[in-house]
Amino acid sequence: MMTELILNDGIKIPMVGFGTYKAAEKEGIKSILNALAAGYRLIDTAAIYQNEEIVGKGIKASEVPREEIFVTTKLWREELGYKQTKVAFESSLRKLDLDYIDLYLIHWPANAINYGNWQKTNAETWQAMEELQAEGKIKSIGVSNFWQEHLEALFQTARVTPSVNQIEFHPGYWQPEVTEFCKKHGITVESWSPLARGKVFENDLLKTIAKKHNKSISQVCLRWIIQHDVITIPKSTSRERIEENINLFDFELSEEEVKQINEIPLLGFSGELPNIWPERV
Repeated sequence: MMTELILNDGIKIPMVGFGTYKAAEKEGIKSILNALAAGYRLIDTAAIYQNEEIVGKGIKASEVPREEIFVTTKLWREELGYKQTKVAFESSLRKLDLDYIDLYLIHWPANAINYGNWQKTNAETWQAMEELQAEGKIKSIGVSNFWQEHLEALFQTARVTPSVNQIEFHPGYWQPEVTEFCKKHGITVESWSPLARGKVFENDLLKTIAKKHNKSISQVCLRWIIQHDVITIPKSTSRERIEENINLFDFELSEEEVKQINEIPLLGFSGELPNIWPERV
């Protein structure tokens, strides 16, 4: 049975979703159909993935009622600003072929390298999203890759507190300070790259814990994430893996196991930081 969280706007969101990064046409539609058949009801995409049309086609082909599916897409960082946000959103809505989006995120915050007044750019972007939400075109609005400094600046003008902050969060790089700040302010954290770009499969501690529970390393990592009350959106094109990644609710990691995984040293970090995009460290 899928566990849900209630966002700060009262809307329910599944704790495990299906990521579609790099999902190409034929394979992408098939994987979405497999995910929905396996019980996923949260589908995550983004304008920059260039597959919103594929996601929309997969949803339509599944014949699962629209109101049962929670669809997330994201505003790319080169489209920030009031007018640009409105245009980019309408493009996403058209490509997805939907009447509304469940969750719309600012994919990356404006920063000092790319904007003369990054605080103003983020504020105007957020204002546009608040208006789209008020019009009923978006159910929930949130952010992605925002650090405390970006959130604190946004709070100065925001009428609506972000419902979600989607950040890189996996064993070996889980940003506890950002996570704690979000929870303190009622913002739900969502994990991208939950399997550390495959680096978790080489870790001896995770191998040991997986063996103990008779589960895969993927399942252990995803279970660790949801035990932090964080949403996770694993991606896969393998039907077997898709089904495995949602089968997380028949076991539980001990407090000691969670602590041990928390303390795994730097592992699988993408190198992407909100303050220095588009460069990478």
